[in-house]
Order: sequence, then structure tokens, then C-alpha cells
Amino acid sequence: MSDLAPILESFFAERLIQQRRASPETIDAYRTTFRLLLEFAQRELHKQPSALDLAELDATLITGFLAHLERDRHNSVRTRNARLAAIRSMFRYAALRHPEYSALIQQVLAVPDKRSDRSIVTFLNEVEVDALLAAPDRRTWTGRRDHTLLAVAIQTGLRISELTGLTCGDVQLGSGAHVRCLGKGRKERCTPLTSTCLSVVSEWLKETGNAASAPLFPTVRNTRLSADAVQHLVAKHVERAATTCPSLLKKHVTPHTLRHTAAMRLIHAGVDPIVISLWLGHESIQSTKAYVHADMTLKERALARTVPLAVKPGRYRAPDPLVAFLEAL
Repeated sequence: MSDLAPILESFFAERLIQQRRASPETIDAYRTTFRLLLEFAQRELHKQPSALDLAELDATLITGFLAHLERDRHNSVRTRNARLAAIRSMFRYAALRHPEYSALIQQVLAVPDKRSDRSIVTFLNEVEVDALLAAPDRRTWTGRRDHTLLAVAIQTGLRISELTGLTCGDVQLGSGAHVRCLGKGRKERCTPLTSTCLSVVSEWLKETGNAASAPLFPTVRNTRLSADAVQHLVAKHVERAATTCPSLLKKHVTPHTLRHTAAMRLIHAGVDPIVISLWLGHESIQSTKAYVHADMTLKERALARTVPLAVKPGRYRAPDPLVAFLEAL
């Protein structure tokens, strides 16, 4: 067997699982990265993955793999950079075990990230929120589950993995009602529930009657909803809500859009960005600034406080016919 196989195996078993205690989501993302990389190397080098040596995964092959992700798999720049981050992590680990490859490893680590455009976040206004919450058919069990899930997502701003990971025992009813979740970076946090959302969740808990360890939003087989299932149900209800709220057709609405919506609702309510950062479980307040940038309402309020410029309306007219000719070119 080649030297790559034991390095990769120990990287997952020792570094990620034992030392870093990486989350299942992180391990899954890293696994997908190296599966794709090994498949690409197999096609390029005509060798089975178990026969590949670390020296064959040089900077040229890694750069070709990144280009393949964008060109053939149509991955975004952010996805491309995330794959590169996983590869760098493995090569830094390999540097400790195989110093003889230090030159090759430094070349791979020097492969730069690719800069990408930062688009303004998409969020729903109050009319769109009402239309989306009204979309599920609450005469059915799945409709009531979906309605509760959407209400919790819009009010709390939980990530999709945090939503699917909630159990019935994570909901605290009564005074100081909140949901407790284990978020990104293994950070545990509590997010309060409004009285309206609390009543919806309370009714749902009465209907399910599940144990504290059971999923809060189960499938019909009482198993945990997958991320794909949540994406599908959001898309389904957005399509239905668009029949009464056509503005939804102009937006690409995903489960993460509901998280953006929760953040924007807090900003409109005048909540301090530091509190919003803690609410959403951001690693840094810099992540929260994207919502402030996207909020046109705040900008309009700021504009209303400024003194209008003393500018007289009118069209510019050149003082000379020859200058006018040049301006018209």
C-alpha cells in the first residue's frame, strides 16, 4: 500500500475525530473533499486511490482539481475554497509525519484562495413571512410539523443542522421559554421563543407526545429529518406561498434564507449587532455586519437624518458650442 493511505486514515481517525473532536458535519465535508480528490487523481494519473503516493498529489494536481470543481462540477468559489481548506489541513498534518515531503507540502499550502464577490443576503419581508407560514396545510400531520419548523426557523435563526438536531427535550416551556442547541464549533447556546412561537411549539409537543430524546421535527417514521428533506419542504412551501405572494418568485429562498430573515427582523427591531451575533452563534461580529449592509431600511433612516445638499435641479449645459460637441461624443 502507498504512503498516502495510512496518512489519510490517521488524519481522519487521529486528528479529526480524536484530537479535534470534529463534528459529524465537518467530517462529512472533509470526507467528500478527499473522495472527489482521489477520484480526480485516479482519472488523471490512471492509478487506483490505494496506490497513490503523497508525492503525486503535488500543487499542479491540486490546482487542476480546484479548476475541475469550478469548471466541471460548477461549484461556487466558496465551495472551492472550502475544499482547499480541507486539503491544507491534511497536508499540515502530513508535514509532521513526513518531513521528507516538506518542499511539496509547502507548495500545496501556498496554493491561494480565490476571491469571490459578496452578494447581498436574501431575506423575507413581513408579508412574505406571513405567506410562507400560511402555506403548510395544517389539517395534516406533516403540515403542522412543517408550520412549526418554519415558525421556529424564522424566529430563532437556527442553522439547518441545528434545526434537524433539536430534540423534544431541547425545548424549555414556561417562564423564559427557549430552545437549546449545539451549534457550529460545538458552541451550545439558548435562543428565546416569542409567545406566539411558544404556543405553536407547545401544541406541536402535545401532539407528538414523544420522549425528550426524540427528534422535535421527525419524519413519518419518527426518525430525524435530513438537511435535504428540510430544503425540499421549504422549497415546496415557498412555491405554494408564491401563489398569494408573487414577490417570493423573485427570491431564491432556502433554509438559510430563514436564518437571514431572523437576523433582519432583529435589526429592524433595533437590537444591538453584538446581541444578534450571540443570538445567531456567529464566531465573529464581522459575520453580523453583512445583515446591516443589506438592510435598506436602516440606510433610508440614516438618509432621513442628514441635511439635504443645497443642489439646484437642472440639466448641465456646456458654456461653449465646441465643448458641447466634445461632451456629446
